[in-house]
Amino acid sequence: MAPSTAPSSAPPGAPDRPAPADALSVWPATTTERPHGQLVVGGVPLTEIAEGHGTPVYVLDEAEVRERCRTYRTAFPDAEIHYAAKAFLCRALAHWVEEEGLGLDVCSAGELELAVTTGFPPERILLHGNVKSPHDLETALRLGVGRIVIDTPAEIARIAAAVGAEGRQKVMVRVTPGISAGGHRKIRTGSEDQKFGLSIRDGHAQHAIARILDQPHLELAGLHCHLGSQIADVKPYLVAVRRLVGLMARVRDAHGVTLPELDLGGGHGIAYRPGEPALDLTTLARKVRAELAESCAAAGLPVPRLIIEPGRAVVGPAGVAVYRVLGVKRTPARTFVAVDGGMSDNPRPALYGVRYAPRLVGRHSAAGPERVTVVGRHCEAGDVLAEDVPLPADTRPGDLLALPVAGAYHLSMASSYNLVGRPPVVAVRDGRARLLVRRETLADLRARDVGL
Repeated sequence: MAPSTAPSSAPPGAPDRPAPADALSVWPATTTERPHGQLVVGGVPLTEIAEGHGTPVYVLDEAEVRERCRTYRTAFPDAEIHYAAKAFLCRALAHWVEEEGLGLDVCSAGELELAVTTGFPPERILLHGNVKSPHDLETALRLGVGRIVIDTPAEIARIAAAVGAEGRQKVMVRVTPGISAGGHRKIRTGSEDQKFGLSIRDGHAQHAIARILDQPHLELAGLHCHLGSQIADVKPYLVAVRRLVGLMARVRDAHGVTLPELDLGGGHGIAYRPGEPALDLTTLARKVRAELAESCAAAGLPVPRLIIEPGRAVVGPAGVAVYRVLGVKRTPARTFVAVDGGMSDNPRPALYGVRYAPRLVGRHSAAGPERVTVVGRHCEAGDVLAEDVPLPADTRPGDLLALPVAGAYHLSMASSYNLVGRPPVVAVRDGRARLLVRRETLADLRARDVGL
């Protein structure tokens, strides 16, 4: 669909003005506030997107995505930056990150095929995941993916056999460095007690490396680790650098092989509400580069090429979810504001206890704030989008609520629970809005049901 200019519903001549910095600190940088409660992202009022595309609807600020890609390239000028597609992927987003010079990491044949058929260069794609299906591996080899990250010993023989007598495939080994980091126990992936990677401590990583080096059709490009998600502290990454460089030195000593690449994954923490901590990217880049240089010098190793895999930190703050209020229910214990979406389009509060800062948009309210719980429309007590948050006391059915920091792990984790179709994605930039992903309809859901 060609971009269309969105007309303004603000009074003629009404200027855009920045809202207080703390109020919009977690919103896209293009966000401005107009009179009468109008909030504008990428030059497009959120009310107009809701009117034109219905609700719930995801809004994605293209300029914010691109700027965050550039920020990573500036912070890590000598590293490869791979966008983590699991956070959110569509054809337009693949095109944006490719244009900004990033690579891509994917976790399935579906993500891989979507990217490559969009025109993303397969040699700049990395496939990982704790276990890959035969279809995942066949697709990766057929399309010529740049690297495959081995996460379990069984994958070594499978990949080597699938490559064939004339082929050669670059692989990495995902190492578990024994570091617990992340915002919630369900998103901590660098410790010994979860499903990802091969442990340094018990020798499984070293054994896998030796097996790979014995395979003539596999080229071991380096080591990979991913500590977890929502990490706001630099220290765990520095510990990981030291431990992985130590393993690289042992590989050199045991096998005479110097590994050229080190992938530190992503997991960079972002703020979902004003005042929350976020990982300082400039500090991370400076300290990781220094630690890598010092550790390699101490081990007598050349500095390997660094790979970084941000996902949430690129696309999360660029997204906004817009809902329509369907009902307000006051009980002796609390006030519930029910909207037309919920855990089918955002399961993260139920899964990880994530807290958001929703905002009334589209009208100005003179009422004071009231602590409310914003809930969804689904038949689950856990269908809560935002608990104990301030909204105007006169919030009523028909109002619009906007939820910032909705670009990552919303649509990518969405479902059709209760046969409620997944929302559309609308991109905004320079006053124009265009549809990227259409709404999932009842016809779509019926078409999959072939069992009558």
